[in-house]
Amino acid sequence: MTFPVYLGWGNWQIHPHLFFEAIAYFVAMRLLLRQVRHDAIEASQRISVIVGGLVGALVGAKLLLLLQHIDILWQNQQLLFVLLLQGKTVVGALLGGLVGVELTKKLVGVHQSTGDAFVYPLIAGTAIGRIGCFLTGLSDRTYGIPTSLPWGIDFGDGIARHPTQLYEILFLVILAGWLCWRDRTPQPAGDRFKAYLLSYLIFRWLIDFIKPNFHPWLGMSAIQVACLITLLIYRRSLMRLFRATSY
Repeated sequence: MTFPVYLGWGNWQIHPHLFFEAIAYFVAMRLLLRQVRHDAIEASQRISVIVGGLVGALVGAKLLLLLQHIDILWQNQQLLFVLLLQGKTVVGALLGGLVGVELTKKLVGVHQSTGDAFVYPLIAGTAIGRIGCFLTGLSDRTYGIPTSLPWGIDFGDGIARHPTQLYEILFLVILAGWLCWRDRTPQPAGDRFKAYLLSYLIFRWLIDFIKPNFHPWLGMSAIQVACLITLLIYRRSLMRLFRATSY
């Protein structure tokens, strides 16, 4: 396999990252619009919350991207520009979207939890997007460190690496199945979102140890620090989640 794996036929070719990112946004938005039909807030408030989440996600994705690649901030400004234009971080988008939603809810007077409707759209969108990340190869910068394991992937530089994009897809499939299993019994409003958020942040904190990122913060990357801070903020919910899972 030669990376990036362009899609199409003949002279018509499309970059895999662009293709799967577009599919991810489409699928996630369709699922979200279907999910929010069942919430109890007014349509105008619902639209405001979604827009607030999207704006927050965009800001958070770019801001955390800057911190993640702060090592090249002054070394290669051209590469930094490309990263800002094309790159984004899922964790930054997730946390930025969370802040955007909460601020919007305060502005429009929504007091109940709205996060549950976002969970399955986020899982589906992220999993589809990671297919594009995998097929893009080295330029996507989401691959893992070198490995001697038999499933290591050569993304084009002659080095077998952990296919961390595929690890994440597998994790998201398992997470979706676990959340569906939990949904068989009534859960408090907002509990599904907290279970998703905390589980995903734990996974990202762990998986980024096998990514060749810049790790200046006590051996952690900016993404890992953001995950850890959020997990500490939600530590009570995290303990309740572990207790509920152990039963």
